[in-house]
Amino acid sequence: MKQLAMLLLVLLGFQAMSKAQTFTLKSNDLGGQFTHKQLFNSFGYSGENVSPQLSWENAPAGTQYFAITMYDKDAPTGSGFWHWVVFNIPASTSSVPANAGNITKNLMPAGAVQGVTDYGVAGYGGPAPPAGAAHQYLFTVYALKSRLDLNANTSPAMVGFYLNSLVLAKASIVAYAQHP
Repeated sequence: MKQLAMLLLVLLGFQAMSKAQTFTLKSNDLGGQFTHKQLFNSFGYSGENVSPQLSWENAPAGTQYFAITMYDKDAPTGSGFWHWVVFNIPASTSSVPANAGNITKNLMPAGAVQGVTDYGVAGYGGPAPPAGAAHQYLFTVYALKSRLDLNANTSPAMVGFYLNSLVLAKASIVAYAQHP
């Protein structure tokens, strides 16, 4: 009888684990391809440079802060290109509105830091790929176990180093852009 009870407890445990929700990132503004609204306004582009709306759900227990990055691994730099780096987003946050990457609008939650990008300025810098193949842009939200003790001038690579040392979970989506 004890063995049957133990087996039932194990099976219930597996069932509960299989129903655990996955940390997920979504956007109402992205459908696989960037629109003119999200594209950069330079380098031959006349986009509006509006960061997309993002929302996430099912962050793991213990999440204290979130971070958001947008990275182009296909940039012809030898090291990719960081288009958006935001960290120290409070754990009570589950979304950011469109254009939150515009640092003059103050749409990020209090305490969030928008770091410098590879464009050399803080905030969102939309896609502006050179002519050729489509580029893949990876948006990632990081659930973090603690705050990053960094400032807005910290390089994106250094922010990434600290993000990966504090990450509990990551959720990503991909969008593509190609020079017209």
